[in-house]
Amino acid sequence: LMIRRPPRSTHCISSAASDVYKRQPNSAEGFRWWRRTFQYKTGMGLTPEEKHQYENDYQFILQRKQCQKCYEYRDWILKYSPTVRFMAQQISKLNGNNNGEVLPFDESKIICDVCPEWRSGGFHPDLGILICQNRIRDKWHLEDTLAHEMVHYFDNLKWQVDWLNLKHHACSEIRASSLSGECRFSQEFQRRGFGFQVAKGHQDCVKRRATLSVMGNPNCKDEKQARKVVNEVWDSCFNDTRPFDEIYR
Repeated sequence: LMIRRPPRSTHCISSAASDVYKRQPNSAEGFRWWRRTFQYKTGMGLTPEEKHQYENDYQFILQRKQCQKCYEYRDWILKYSPTVRFMAQQISKLNGNNNGEVLPFDESKIICDVCPEWRSGGFHPDLGILICQNRIRDKWHLEDTLAHEMVHYFDNLKWQVDWLNLKHHACSEIRASSLSGECRFSQEFQRRGFGFQVAKGHQDCVKRRATLSVMGNPNCKDEKQARKVVNEVWDSCFNDTRPFDEIYR
């Protein structure tokens, strides 16, 4: 997933929305916003232009709230999640400078933004990690998503992954789904209910999610090829739990 990192000061404010607020600084606040919402829901006293403007303003307000909440969750997880803190330390060790010094983990490499596709996050080797603010349910969902993308970050630094190579991609997806916690029992039961098989539920979840991710690779023809590649690298990649000693979550 290609991601673009905007300047830090404008992470939660789009330029188009800023222009709207400059023209109508109080139109999306307090009583005026309540009145506009009432008019929109009842259809009373609202011109087509005002209706369109309300919908644009509503999307901005929603996205701004999602963005602020996403960064709030991100900062909390970076501070308190054992998994994410450990991964940040391991990434820092791999990301040293020419003098052998360990560089601190760059938190600005984790940004929140709106994603058009149905995904929770993404990783780009040059830009860093994207958290999809409009897809995150709560801070625990963000923890799983961030841990997943940090495994990709770790893999990319340690093994210089060729992300267009299907086997490379599949291996990192297997490791990320297995080690992040997104396939633990409670998560799978929440997604699939009693259709979840306890015996091999974790492995089935990892295979399913890795296959879906590989299908999005531009060099993958279809689901059949994605499943085949995942199976080919399964044993070595599933059993490789580095930098953990074992599957932690």
